[in-house]
Amino acid sequence: MSDNFIPYCLPDITEAEIRDVIDTLQSGWLAKGPKTLEFEAKFAKYVGAKYAVAMNSCTAALHIALIAAGVGKGDEVITTSMTFAASVNTILHVGAKPVFVDIDPNTGLIDVNKIEEKITDKTKAIVPVHYAGQACDLDKIYDIANKYDLFVSEDAAHAIYTEYKGNRIGHKPQGAVSYSFYATKNLATGEGGMLVTDDINIAQKARVLITHGMSKNAWNRYGKGGSWMYDIEEPGYKYNMFDIQAALGLNQLARLEDMQYKRESLVSLYKQGLKDVEGIVLQEENEYTTKHAWHLFIIRVTEEFPLTRDELIDHLAEKDIGTSVHFIPVHLMSAYNEYKYNSNLKNTEKWFEEIISLPLYSSLSPSSVNKVINNITSIKNKKRLQKA
Repeated sequence: MSDNFIPYCLPDITEAEIRDVIDTLQSGWLAKGPKTLEFEAKFAKYVGAKYAVAMNSCTAALHIALIAAGVGKGDEVITTSMTFAASVNTILHVGAKPVFVDIDPNTGLIDVNKIEEKITDKTKAIVPVHYAGQACDLDKIYDIANKYDLFVSEDAAHAIYTEYKGNRIGHKPQGAVSYSFYATKNLATGEGGMLVTDDINIAQKARVLITHGMSKNAWNRYGKGGSWMYDIEEPGYKYNMFDIQAALGLNQLARLEDMQYKRESLVSLYKQGLKDVEGIVLQEENEYTTKHAWHLFIIRVTEEFPLTRDELIDHLAEKDIGTSVHFIPVHLMSAYNEYKYNSNLKNTEKWFEEIISLPLYSSLSPSSVNKVINNITSIKNKKRLQKA
């Protein structure tokens, strides 16, 4: 790898995070402790929810949300295939069946106008994905959910900063909302996630389930005033966050607005530099996303561009520019073949064939963005390879 290589993504870690992690190590609290509780409280306040439960991943949060809502064997859950496998795996983990809805061909988000036609008497929940940092049309989704008495578990892995019609995703949630703090996310703790809800029953059940089903406050059984006596209320999971992660999370949360400002500045450069390039189409922004997290900057490479999508990825790699594709649709992977039934996901499949995620992170320099732009706009008079 060249010293001039531009990675697709890097976490933005400062001395503040490093110092707080060291302080946490020296405090003796390596597992769940006061930092985790502080992070939960500050995160709940940030998004505007009553309860936040810190976990070791967004996958854990999505899983617990469905369990807490009573979704189980024989049920159906509506979601999108344009997502990471975790959104679907957690549906399968509770014994339910994923039902895929096609995407809007301009935004990549779940097409809310196609949800109702997928609802049956077995449907119990909807898992919308706030893809790339843009909000789904929540008013329409919750109208449908209320009409059919369905639970909504929002996958906000990309959307910690996102606002829907002026309110942050997670503000007064009607169901549950799950966030990711994986190393590539806007707020990074290495691994980690958070479930937020306004439903005290979901929050209480989540707190028990993420520590093997232990009774309330069992995490403090080795601390001053704690008790060795606890009960296993029901078989649970080892899903809790620990204080080293929370130390990172607290500092990242405090810096989030600044990191987002830097992202937005870089996005403006991309938009200006690529807006008039024939064959390069930017992800359309809907009017109800009043703040976009810009977790991803996605372009579509159409037939008018001299190179195919794959050729452009190879070309950028040769120029020391890393890219990615978000995502390979879940229904195209071998583990999920049996769930492709009558899916008709032509927009999802076309979107996948055209998309590239360009480098975007808060520590990325404007000069690096300009290098990416220049290596796309300079491609002229090349002959596109024809598919066999």
